[in-house]
Amino acid sequence: MTVENIFKRHDIPFHKLSLGEVELAKKLSDSELENIEKELNNVGFELIETRVNKIIEDIKQAAMEYLNLGMDSQNVNLSAFITKKIPHDYSYLSDLFSSVEGKTIEQFFISQRIEKVKELLVYDQLSLTEISYQTGFSSVHHLSSQFKKVTGLTPSHFKKIGIEKRRSLDKFDPKIM
Repeated sequence: MTVENIFKRHDIPFHKLSLGEVELAKKLSDSELENIEKELNNVGFELIETRVNKIIEDIKQAAMEYLNLGMDSQNVNLSAFITKKIPHDYSYLSDLFSSVEGKTIEQFFISQRIEKVKELLVYDQLSLTEISYQTGFSSVHHLSSQFKKVTGLTPSHFKKIGIEKRRSLDKFDPKIM
């Protein structure tokens, strides 16, 4: 009844209200959601959607922190690192992440590693061997196969495209326009 009263007080229509769940008739605006969340918190309830989103964001931040620490400083694997940062069982975190994001934590992490590889390739200061080591791939071959799987390009082709783009930009003369 308390939850029902909160929704009625805010003129937010709902189809169904049962213990722990509200089926809304419309999507809430940010301000409506904020007001409902505040009132629910005042009476000791919490919006699960908000908690789930926070956990997903925490998982992403932990994965990025793990990547940014550099692979030579890693003495634990990704799952152990994440559970050290987020006090939940890894299988729970993994299932939750997959159900919300549509991909596994590992797939997310690989895509982030590939983004880091792309960044390092663009800077053009390290060899592929150094990049593979720095981003935690076991070999240049492993890096190349993951890179191709994610981007559809080989690292060399990606780098070549970047060089060609830079050359064409260098030729651009702003005085012509």
